[in-house]
Amino acid sequence: MPIEYVTAGESHGEMLVGIISNVPSGLTIDNEFINGELKRRMLGLGRGARMQIEDDKAEFVTGVRAHKSVGSPITALIRNSDHKNWARTVGADATETDRKITAVRPGHADISGAVKYGLSDARNVAERASARNTASLVALGAIAKLYLKQLGIKVCSHTAAIGIVKAKPIFDYDSVNELADADKVRCLDKAASENMVNEIRMAALSGDTLGGISEIVVTGCKSGIGSYTSYDKRLDGLIMRAVGSIQSVKAVEIGDGISGSSLYGSAFHDCIYPDGNGKIVRKTNRAGGIEGGMTNGEPIIVRAYFKPIPTLKNGLDTIDIATGDQTKAADERSDVCCVPSGGVICESAVALALANAVSDMLGGDTMAEVVKRYKAKESAV
Repeated sequence: MPIEYVTAGESHGEMLVGIISNVPSGLTIDNEFINGELKRRMLGLGRGARMQIEDDKAEFVTGVRAHKSVGSPITALIRNSDHKNWARTVGADATETDRKITAVRPGHADISGAVKYGLSDARNVAERASARNTASLVALGAIAKLYLKQLGIKVCSHTAAIGIVKAKPIFDYDSVNELADADKVRCLDKAASENMVNEIRMAALSGDTLGGISEIVVTGCKSGIGSYTSYDKRLDGLIMRAVGSIQSVKAVEIGDGISGSSLYGSAFHDCIYPDGNGKIVRKTNRAGGIEGGMTNGEPIIVRAYFKPIPTLKNGLDTIDIATGDQTKAADERSDVCCVPSGGVICESAVALALANAVSDMLGGDTMAEVVKRYKAKESAV
C-alpha cells in the first residue's frame, strides 16, 4: 500500500492533527528534524503576527515507539497556543458565536464555503481553510523526507520571484535549503533578494499583499518512479495535485512547462545521448525530471505560483452576507507575503507525493526492505 495522509483541525482550535499511514516499520522519527521543519515554515519576511504567538512542535501519539515507526498509522499533534484566546468561540465546547465573519473576503474560501454548507457566518470556513493548517502538512512532510532520505533523495526549495522581482535561475542544487533559509526571503540571488524585501515592505505599508513563485527541487531520484499505466499513478499528476491544493497556489509548473508551451518541439525536448559507460545522459532538463509520468533520473523541478494573499489590511470591496449590504472585507490576521514559507510547505507536499509513488513501487513492511529494493533497482541514468 502506498504512503497516504490526512489532516484535520482548525486555525484557532485546540490542535492540528496529521495522520500518515503505511510508513514501513523501522524509520527513525527524528523529532529535532521534524520540529526544525516546522520552524522553517515560519521563516521569511512578510509573515504575520501569528508566527510570534505559536511555537509549533509535533507530538507523536500513535505509530511510534522509542522514536521508530512501528508500521501502523502515525498521528502527529500540533497544539495551537492561540487557542486559549479562542476557547469560547472555536471547538466542540464553544459557548459563544462571537467573532463572526460576514464581510466575506474575495479570493478566500469564505463565501463559497458558506454557500456550500448553508452558513450565515463564514467563521467555520475560515478556520479550516486557513493556511495555519499547513503546519500539520509540514509535520507529515518531514516524515516523508526522512523516508526519502534513506534512499538518497533530497527535497529543497528557494524563492524564484516575489511580485515583479525575479531571481536568476539556479543550476547548483547543493546546500539550497541551508543557503535559502539564511536569507530574509529565502532567495539565492542577493540583488533580487534586496528588491524583494523592498517590495514586501512597500506592500505592508500600503496595506496590500504580494504573491510570487517558489521553486522546489528534488535530487537523487532514480528513473522509473511513478507510472504511465494509469492517470492516478503519474508522478507529475500526484505532485501537481499535492502542490496545487496548498492555500494561495494558483498554478503548478513541472520543468519549463510554461515557457516551453511557446517553443517548437526541437527546441524544447531533452535529447538523449550515451555516456560511453552503458548509461545515458541529457544536456538539458526542460522536462523537469519527469517524462511520461515517471522520473527520468534528472532533478525534479517544480514551480508553485502563489497569488497575493486575499486578506488585506484595508479590505477589498465585498458584501456582508448577513445583510446583503456593500462593505469592506473582514480584516483577519494574515501575512503580507507567504512565498518564502510557502516554499517549505511545497517541499512537504512534493515529498509526500513522491513518498506515495516510491512506496507504491517498492512496497516493503520494513525500511530495510525498502532500502534494499531501491538499491537493487536498475536505472538507465
